[in-house]
Amino acid sequence: MASRCKRWLLKLGVATLMAGGWLSSARAEDTLIWLLRDLPPLTIFEGPSKGQGALDQLLPILAVRLPEYRHQVLHVNRARGTQMLRESSFTCDPSLLWTPERAKYVVFSRQAFAVPSNGVTIRRSLQDSMASFIVDGQFDLQAFLDAHRTRVGATAERSYGPVIDEQLKHVDAHKLALHYGNDALGSLLQMQRLGRLEAVLGYWPEIRYHALQQGIASNDLSFYPIKGTAPYQRTHIACSDTPQGREAIERIDQVLLDIPQERVQQSYAAWLDPLMREQYLRDNPRFFQDSPVP
Repeated sequence: MASRCKRWLLKLGVATLMAGGWLSSARAEDTLIWLLRDLPPLTIFEGPSKGQGALDQLLPILAVRLPEYRHQVLHVNRARGTQMLRESSFTCDPSLLWTPERAKYVVFSRQAFAVPSNGVTIRRSLQDSMASFIVDGQFDLQAFLDAHRTRVGATAERSYGPVIDEQLKHVDAHKLALHYGNDALGSLLQMQRLGRLEAVLGYWPEIRYHALQQGIASNDLSFYPIKGTAPYQRTHIACSDTPQGREAIERIDQVLLDIPQERVQQSYAAWLDPLMREQYLRDNPRFFQDSPVP
């Protein structure tokens, strides 16, 4: 599926635009800096699937359809990306969840992707001891955080959605392990394997990908949605709230309306396990109807 989507992009003639991390145009004037984080399966920085993530495929399409800009790609971690978006620079992040805090310093596009929501991963070997937190196939994160001697891993300065963010905001610092590094999720999974964390937060396709990179078999892990969260989250393109950024979002919104949404859906669905893929494709069309931010 991913290879078919990539061949479709090559037919658009965008392959040469990716050379050297630049997406250029003869008519371009201002340089739009795209802040990309290693966020499989949206963006993939290394390995045999490098550059084949769903956003890796969408970004060249945006570049072709926004010829008034030069397009530069910059790899950053979440903390650095947040810092740059807060500055008066012409920067955009193509995969951001809307939050009230972020809306103070960035301007959001209409929906770019709908993705299965963040959840929690535990070691399968600990499943019995964690059973009291699992009800009807969902994980009671608040009860887990309220329990003694529990510790959960999360990526620093990342939003996991309103329900999870609110619960993490009030947790005791010693119960929350925040990682700031470039390979934050991979490091957290290693900490979990060593018994230093009971649970790790993230998207299941992203966790599966990083577990493989860390030599952790995905069948050694169990993933659960968080109690009280919606099954899907909408991601957006977000630019610094500057005159350039606001103008770019107006143009990006126009482009997103013109891109065939079935292609966008399939490019993400290709990375899901078969059961999740079937459910995602069945549920997803309604999320791509015109919807307001957030």
